[in-house]
Amino acid sequence: MFEQLGLIGCGLMGGSFALALKRAKLVKRVVGYSKSPSTTERARQLGVIDVAAPSALLAVSGSDLVLLAVPVVASEATFKAIRHGISSDTLVMDVGSTKGDVIEAARNGLQDQFAHFVPAHPIAGKEVSGIEHAEASLYTGRKVVLTPVKATLRSNVQRASQIWSGIGAHVVTMAPEEHDGAFAAVSHLPHLLAFAYINALIAQPQGDQFLRLAGPGFRDFSRIAAGDPVMWRDVLLANREQVLLQSQAFRKALLDLEALMTAVDAQALEHSIAAASKARTAWQPNTDAPQDS
Repeated sequence: MFEQLGLIGCGLMGGSFALALKRAKLVKRVVGYSKSPSTTERARQLGVIDVAAPSALLAVSGSDLVLLAVPVVASEATFKAIRHGISSDTLVMDVGSTKGDVIEAARNGLQDQFAHFVPAHPIAGKEVSGIEHAEASLYTGRKVVLTPVKATLRSNVQRASQIWSGIGAHVVTMAPEEHDGAFAAVSHLPHLLAFAYINALIAQPQGDQFLRLAGPGFRDFSRIAAGDPVMWRDVLLANREQVLLQSQAFRKALLDLEALMTAVDAQALEHSIAAASKARTAWQPNTDAPQDS
């Protein structure tokens, strides 16, 4: 059991982590901080945190476990703000969906305390955000990817794995560059395509009419276009090199299909569709629930 969780960012992800730890009896006390004092106070009122701290540093001071649940662009400034509050037995983690940039931010911000940081990416979320939607079961049955580097303390990697497993998640460990390449392909590019598709649709004069006729296929394909604009702006920019590589691969595949349609090559078109259908049918999702992260 941890004595104290210092939670930086009292939103959906951080709040759910705190609730999960409490439910599993893995922490005695949660001290929280958010940029907005009203958010921190709301988290206290809801019982997500026990104490509201006036600064990130004070939330971390005395904590043997720290979770950063802040936008990836705020990572370096946050790491700098908490560096002097980290002790020899502190484990620091994040929940960002890109890892290379966050690791660099931690290296710059934490400096001589960098070894205490274990980068983490829980593959979980909702289409709504905010502390009011936090729930203890958010990470149950979900994958959590840890991306330690050579400088990371091995003992902290083990502790991080035990924590996530203790709240019901399935832990996977991989290199940061492998993580960012994989999630560019299976999460970040799909979001980019969904945004582009909706924008293309509504830009047409008949866009409103098309939307009135849309059914389940449109609903399923376009769901992730409702994601948080600020968060996805930051994710796409943070992982832009890998996302652009995946976008190029998609463009080629789309052009190949367009060429088959132009040539009215029914047999080849069916073959290409069948290959995609077979691959999608064979895929087994982690579970049947929430939004990609």
